Amino acid sequence: MAGIYIHIPFCKKRCIYCDFYSTTMSEWRERYVDALCKELELRKDYLSNEAIQTVYLGGGTPSQLSVGMLRQIFDAIACHYSVSSDAEITMEANPDDLTDEYVSSIRKFLPVNRLSMGVQTFNDDKLKQLNRRHSAQQAIDAVKRCQQKGFQNISIDLIYGLPQESLEDWKHDLQTALSLGVQHLSAYHLMYEEGTPLWKLRESMNVQEVDEDLSIQFFETLVHTLQSHGFQHYEISNFCLPNKHSRHNSSYWSGIPYLGCGASAHSFNTVSRQWNIASLTDYIFGIESGKPAFETEELDVSTRYNEYVMTGLRTSKGISMSLIQNRFGHHYLQYLIDQATPHILEGNLQKTEDCIKLSHQGIFISDGIMSDLMYV
Repeated sequence: MAGIYIHIPFCKKRCIYCDFYSTTMSEWRERYVDALCKELELRKDYLSNEAIQTVYLGGGTPSQLSVGMLRQIFDAIACHYSVSSDAEITMEANPDDLTDEYVSSIRKFLPVNRLSMGVQTFNDDKLKQLNRRHSAQQAIDAVKRCQQKGFQNISIDLIYGLPQESLEDWKHDLQTALSLGVQHLSAYHLMYEEGTPLWKLRESMNVQEVDEDLSIQFFETLVHTLQSHGFQHYEISNFCLPNKHSRHNSSYWSGIPYLGCGASAHSFNTVSRQWNIASLTDYIFGIESGKPAFETEELDVSTRYNEYVMTGLRTSKGISMSLIQNRFGHHYLQYLIDQATPHILEGNLQKTEDCIKLSHQGIFISDGIMSDLMYV
């Protein structure tokens, strides 16, 4: 089995915290979609005819494309790939794009069965601070509209640790999200990525990061609140109702191959990683000329082991020792056990018959634990 990721880089405007590749050059949309469809054709053998179990349209803002453009992409996928009848097909969207007409058209003309909505917060002042386009009410209305049109698998993204955010602010965001009856929630601590406007605001002392103690309280509140409402904490930043986990993202964490198409998109076929150039025009010109602009990295066994440890440890399933044995060999399994043992004794890792995973207290020092388990 395998997955397909499609990167749609277009945004009406840039959020101050975002370091994903995106552009406001909307006049290139039609030409970009043509290039995407051509890349899908050119790379149809990349996944060795594996059945496609998940398709994910991310960005940027996929909902900045017309339904006609999106249909062109899905037609290309259907033409060149074998998509399973029960495939999870996710589309990211901004709340203000999800008008009644747009949602109705998605339901009628596209195979999308899961929506991932970038809400970030239900606080209007903080939405403006982040340079988001929508209001809190628009986000609430968008979720309800999608539900009314028949979508039964909706995820929303929230960000915590915003400048001057209080614990009560965060509790309000969580309670509002829960009141909407969504099936999945991704919650991320605000990151100050170098080069972003947010980074520059901090460097110029115009905003200040929340302190570490408050960050821990935010996370503790997140976990307790969602678990008390029946959500499973299946990855450090992801929560879902039973059987509503993101199958696409879970495949990344399990080392399942995937094809990534579009500017800056990454691909993985279990032995190498490939990524397209992070430039809208260079990507388009490369595809049109028959000389796609990309780079490739061959992955040796140590790199593949390290990637599995890094991603697997973030999940509630943890690291499978039998998988380590079968995929990488006994040497790497013994290395893992040796490196993990001190953390197990300290209570930061838990070990079962076949699994090594983070304990609750280990989550707070997960970066250091991952580093210790890496093969060097």
